[in-house]
Amino acid sequence: MSVAIGTLFVVAAPSGAGKSTLVNALLEREPGISLSVSHTTRPPRPGETYGRHYYFVGRAEFEREITEGIFLEHAEVHGNLYGTSRTAVQQLLRQGRDVLLEIDWQGAQQIRASKPDCVSVFILPPSRAELERRLRGRRSDSAEVIERRLRNSRGEIAHAHEFDYILVNDVFDEALAGLQAIVRAVRLRSALQWQRHEALIAELMAGA
Repeated sequence: MSVAIGTLFVVAAPSGAGKSTLVNALLEREPGISLSVSHTTRPPRPGETYGRHYYFVGRAEFEREITEGIFLEHAEVHGNLYGTSRTAVQQLLRQGRDVLLEIDWQGAQQIRASKPDCVSVFILPPSRAELERRLRGRRSDSAEVIERRLRNSRGEIAHAHEFDYILVNDVFDEALAGLQAIVRAVRLRSALQWQRHEALIAELMAGA
């Protein structure tokens, strides 16, 4: 019997679209899916802890890890470096667990190049005014950082068409339902089900 391999999900969005809130709610409702914790050089926000939200590292250490091939993907976003551990993701997938990467469009491009069977989702805000309202409502970033994130959002959104799915996070419950529907539909794909139920299918095909 073949060993079931998990699915790699990639979720990206401009800052302020509500990506992290959607992802956290999805993880609470869908068993069998793990969030890959990224490495970053940005300082932690209030309430964030090392190893749970991010692995917070210095730029010199991050750049050393790049040269050592530690990362499955890495990118510079809003002046900070972010990266995904290759080993951590591969171990989870081999265990048959689905893995979710919460990354930016640059990282998503790298993932699709190396793992074309990944499933990618881009989250859009319902309007530019709402995007700005959410960014300012965080009260965790300076006015300069917020303005940079708003400027960068135009370029990020320009890559939304590269993703398998696009969701608009207007009504939260509806956006969450859409994200859950994508995960559940992927899990029911025939190739995965054939692999996971190989013994049952063999029995059914054998007849009486």
